[in-house]
Amino acid sequence: MTDTYDKGLTALGSDCYAWMQPDGGWGLSNAGLIVGSGTSLLVDTLFDLRLAGEMLDGIASVTEDRPIGTVVNTHSDGDHIFGNELLAARGAEIIASAAAAERMTQDAVDEVVDILRSPGSEGDFVRHIFGSFRIDEVTVTPPHRTFRGELTLDVGGREVRLIEVGPAHTQGDTLVHVPDSKVIYTGDILFSGGTPVVWAGPIDRWIRALDMILDMDVSTIVPGHGPLADKDTVRASRDYLTFVDTEARKRFDDGLDVDEAIATIDLGRWASAPESGRLAQNVINVYARLGADLPPLDRLAVLNRMGALEGFPVPEQVR
Repeated sequence: MTDTYDKGLTALGSDCYAWMQPDGGWGLSNAGLIVGSGTSLLVDTLFDLRLAGEMLDGIASVTEDRPIGTVVNTHSDGDHIFGNELLAARGAEIIASAAAAERMTQDAVDEVVDILRSPGSEGDFVRHIFGSFRIDEVTVTPPHRTFRGELTLDVGGREVRLIEVGPAHTQGDTLVHVPDSKVIYTGDILFSGGTPVVWAGPIDRWIRALDMILDMDVSTIVPGHGPLADKDTVRASRDYLTFVDTEARKRFDDGLDVDEAIATIDLGRWASAPESGRLAQNVINVYARLGADLPPLDRLAVLNRMGALEGFPVPEQVR
């Protein structure tokens, strides 16, 4: 694995590809392309129509004779699904887990647009991380087909396995496994070089998903964000999640409220990782699972707590 990588199409061998978006931060997700005889499968569709269109142009040399017939969304976050409408317009069938599909609505666009319009300092951190994306141009296109558990697809004579491992990062996370090439596309079950964020949880279910990857016969791992990964990257993510879960539970048992818990956890070797402020949501998730009486926290309030941990000037009320 390397921490530096190029934008665009990366050949993985055996007619599998990744579309990479450095630096892998907020909204800059990766996608995948699996090519069979006369057809292709696309894994995820990026965060806006501009990015999705750029990707489709960039992979055209591969897909011209083997057009994209199927799209798999690994989960419901906008940076993995908001380009769906361009693929649906080309006649591709879109597939996602049933749990992910429940959240793939226009409300997801409206939520991001609304928080981007938050006045003054209240919306500054959100505009800092999402302001360059053209979210207001998106019409959410939900999947044509859903599944639960596992689904095996035939992509031009190649077996592609979809394995539902959520709720973890989100309610409906899916791994995309190509056995004949030992390639796996993880979606946001793996952030390579960045900090995981537990929107759904529980953390122990996410850890089980990482253990599953470690037990699989795979040699190339395409994460949802960041550079190509290996199993050491998977172990590092597992270690982080285990650490946060353990430390948050200790503080809950000691009677600390959630903000005290967030403030007193020393991330140590993870403190310098990109998006380290996601600790705030990760601790909030553990506390919620333990039945803590939490203050009302909408998505904007949580994002601003993340920004505060990273030293970003944010509203006084979240400090």
